[in-house]
Amino acid sequence: MKIEPLTKQLIQQAIDLKTKPVAALGMLEQLALQIAQVQNSLTPILKSPSIVVFAGDHGIANEGVSAYPQEVTFQMVMNFLQGGAAINVFCKQNNLQLYIVDAGVNFDFSQEATKKLIYAKVGKGTHSFLHHSAMTVNQLQQCLDYGQNTADTVFKTGCNIVGFGEMGIGNTSSAALIMSYICRLPLQLCVGKGTGISDIQFKHKIEVLEKAKQYHGDLNDPKIILQSVGGFEIAQMCGAMLAAFEYNQLILVDGFIASSAFLVAYTINPDIIKNAIFCHLSDEYGHQNLLNYLKVEPLLKLGMRLGEGSGCAVAYPIIESAVTFLNNMASFKTAGVSTQY
Repeated sequence: MKIEPLTKQLIQQAIDLKTKPVAALGMLEQLALQIAQVQNSLTPILKSPSIVVFAGDHGIANEGVSAYPQEVTFQMVMNFLQGGAAINVFCKQNNLQLYIVDAGVNFDFSQEATKKLIYAKVGKGTHSFLHHSAMTVNQLQQCLDYGQNTADTVFKTGCNIVGFGEMGIGNTSSAALIMSYICRLPLQLCVGKGTGISDIQFKHKIEVLEKAKQYHGDLNDPKIILQSVGGFEIAQMCGAMLAAFEYNQLILVDGFIASSAFLVAYTINPDIIKNAIFCHLSDEYGHQNLLNYLKVEPLLKLGMRLGEGSGCAVAYPIIESAVTFLNNMASFKTAGVSTQY
């Protein structure tokens, strides 16, 4: 039997008739409306909430655009696997399942470590996009396919809400170029200090990215942009987001890097915005301009710029609160409380 979709007006009425002044719960009410629309239910439920962290290395990291050497990527992946990173402690705190994906780390993990990973290595890091395309057409397609496979794995657990994070030294450079191309903005409005480079390094970073943009010329197609200046982890995240939307999952978007992956996915399929929740405003400079382009509001502004999906994990209890009030809060009628005049 076909279930008729609930109208926005019906859901909004259910929210408005809770025992509170209209809109008194602010963004929680907007979240409840969105989640109820996605799930087509006045009693939505969050099932097997999960965070997926995609890790990959970038050839551009060897051009002096980051404060950290490339080997930090694999070292942090090992930290994830050992449970010592921020994303581990936040996931544990909020009962979130955590998946780590080797999308293209420049390291050979041990057999023991590989058992704890989703192994989806396309290569040992991308090419430096200063003088090459970051990846080949075939590698891009492989990334999108692997992203689909990862989404399949998570969906099969019963998950209907999934957050996306990343790890990859140099990936703010990829994200800035992706944003500059898609949003048609000058690099100065897209580039930040990433892991905390000095003013001199920041100037060098902009110069490198300007040269890269001159090398690649004017790009418009989102997949060509991703192939030319993206990262294996960004491309797999994009593929997984598109697949998560097809599964009608709620998509939690972390900070600047995850938002750049979402930007590509959105350009490919604009309907994906209906399922997306933007968890926080990153302290990375370009993020506010990217969110402005998408015309979305983040849940949190905590000055975070860590990545790893940490913003998704920290924001999750707020999302849970939006669902909880809709499901459990009394209405004026059931509570016997008088409505306003």
